[in-house]
Amino acid sequence: MPVIGFGHVPGRAPIAVARVADGAPAVGPATGEAHTHDFLALFYAHRADGTVRIDGRTWTVTDGDLFVIAPGQVVSFDPHEEVATDGWVVWFPADVVRPGMSGAYSSWRTHPLLFPFAQGIDRTQRLRIPAADRAAWVERFAALDVELRARRDGHQEAALAHLTLVLVAAARLSTDVADQLRSSNEPLLGAVFDAIEQRYHEPISLADIAGELALTTGHLTTVVRRKTGRTVAQWIAQRRMQQARLLLTETDLTVAAISRRVGYPDVSYFIKRFRASHGMTPGQWRDAANPAP
Repeated sequence: MPVIGFGHVPGRAPIAVARVADGAPAVGPATGEAHTHDFLALFYAHRADGTVRIDGRTWTVTDGDLFVIAPGQVVSFDPHEEVATDGWVVWFPADVVRPGMSGAYSSWRTHPLLFPFAQGIDRTQRLRIPAADRAAWVERFAALDVELRARRDGHQEAALAHLTLVLVAAARLSTDVADQLRSSNEPLLGAVFDAIEQRYHEPISLADIAGELALTTGHLTTVVRRKTGRTVAQWIAQRRMQQARLLLTETDLTVAAISRRVGYPDVSYFIKRFRASHGMTPGQWRDAANPAP
């Protein structure tokens, strides 16, 4: 299995971007043979009508698809098929967004901007970019490409800024998955997310949600995992952590009070869960978000 490494070049930003035109994604062997890589990659299909295989699963590729590909995933495509006629690929090592950080976010899986790479079925995510937003996505990739090609003074900092904007947009798409499911033809999933929204501040469990929807826990688990790539418990935890981050940043409530407000009566358990999700304690998050003058 070929493993593709990121080609670091002294004096250049460790970020790469390539236009996809009349062909396959630009990351990996030109033959399209199965390969993996040690970096993170985003593949945006602006105009497409093909397929790509990731971790043994064949995905259709259509206009507006954004594939979030994590290190270690096995990727292949048919070299005789045009996966995309117009699109972009950007790839980069994880430490680009956390240079020199040995404590907080010591793993790329815990960095807020890199959450999309650690989510989805078997860590593969295909996110949908709304038609109205696609031109803006093209502009983001093109601006990054121009900066990397020109390599003017300060290009590394500028390239990182452009990459950050791309990652923020991808992270927002990822957190909008629940809203997309509510508005699509997924009434069961809509009911699940509504129940979570109404009760996340309580000490609820999978059994509570299943009972409210008159379903067995096994059936609910299977449906939600198959359609979203996550378990009900993971969705509950994500909603709680989202609210916890908001309260830590925008209020002076104690950690214990925030713990109770987001459904964790045991503050020690809340701190443990928060650290597992974010690589730091709630107090450290608050300090980082609101540094002293």
